[in-house]
This record gives sequence, C-alpha cells and structure tokens, in this order.
Amino acid sequence: MERLICIAIGYVFGLFQTSYIYGKMHGIDIRKCGSGNAGTTNMLRTMGTKAGAITLLGDAFKCVIAVLVVRTLFRTQYAEILPLLSIYTAAGVILGHNFPFYMNFRGGKGIAATAGLIMSMSWQMTLIAIVIFGGTVALTHYVSLGSLLVYVSFFVELIVFGQNGMFGMTQRYLNEMYAVAFALAVLAFWMHRANIVRLAHGEERKTYLFHKKQ
Repeated sequence: MERLICIAIGYVFGLFQTSYIYGKMHGIDIRKCGSGNAGTTNMLRTMGTKAGAITLLGDAFKCVIAVLVVRTLFRTQYAEILPLLSIYTAAGVILGHNFPFYMNFRGGKGIAATAGLIMSMSWQMTLIAIVIFGGTVALTHYVSLGSLLVYVSFFVELIVFGQNGMFGMTQRYLNEMYAVAFALAVLAFWMHRANIVRLAHGEERKTYLFHKKQ
C-alpha cells in the first residue's frame, strides 16, 4: 500500500507542468510549438535559454520535493526502505509528467524529472550525471543522446552503489529498486524511440544553449 501511496503522491507533483504553465503565462501552448513536447529541450528551442533553464529546474525540483515529502511521511515507519519508496515516488512524478490527465496525457519525456530523482539519491550520482550529460551535449549537441546515456549510467550506478551498501537495504529491496529503475529506463527509451531512429540515421536535430555562430 505504501508503494501505491508514493506513486500517487509523485503523480500529483508530476502534474505541475513547468513548460506548459510557463508557456501559457507567455501566451503560447508549448505542445503546439516545435516538436510539440512539453519539456526542457522544446522550451529551450522555442523560447530560449531562460525558459529552458526554468523548465529544467521546475521539473527537476518537483521530483526532489515529492521525494522529500515521502521521506518525511515515512521516515519513522519505513525508515529501512526509504530509498525504495523514493524511487517509487519519482516513478509517480515521471508518470505524471509524461502522462498528465488534464493535458490529454501529452506531457514531456521525463528526463528533467529523472534529474530530480538522481539528485535525491546521492550527490555522487548527481555529479556523474552532470559530467555525462554535459560532456555528451557539449561534444555532440544531441540532448536525446545525453539523456539516454544518463539513464544507462544511472541504472548501472544504482546497482554498483546498492551492492556496496550505499542504500542500507536488504537484497530483496535492492532488487525491487533495480526493477523499478529498469522499468523507468525502458520507459525513457520508449519515449525517445523517434529520437533513437533519427540518431541512427544521422537526422537528429542538434541543440545549442546559445545561438550557433555562423
């Protein structure tokens, strides 16, 4: 039951669609612009660096806040499995972000929300994610590639750190946490399936934080 509660809490927080709300405040529906995706990259391309940064921070920290709420609620009764409950909460946030009911289930792809999950798990994972994502985008300018590589690395890191005692849970709960993380990775790859096809054919659109010099 506590797992379902965590998913439900996360879903509610996930409904806070930063790009959609920010776009509406400026007279546009982000879903009708650019790629039609209600996420950071489309905001960056459509409305600029400031809008992209606001979207990234808003979507990441809604996950961080949701996890903090759950940890506060369950820190006494379920202290031994808080990392597991945290990832269930993040899963709810990602589902709410990707499939918001009030937007006809057309949201984003959950990468910024996943950044919030990584921030909630450990500073080491956060640092590694920044290096991998930042390095990939700096070298290739493919945000989708950087996002997918972060997901792969996060899953691997979760297992490595988990097996080395970082989360303080028994193997049963660690395995459950790995399973949830794997499901989220599969979802991320599914949400990026069109990007993957374009990457394979060299047709993926590049993204620049600032206007490319001519």
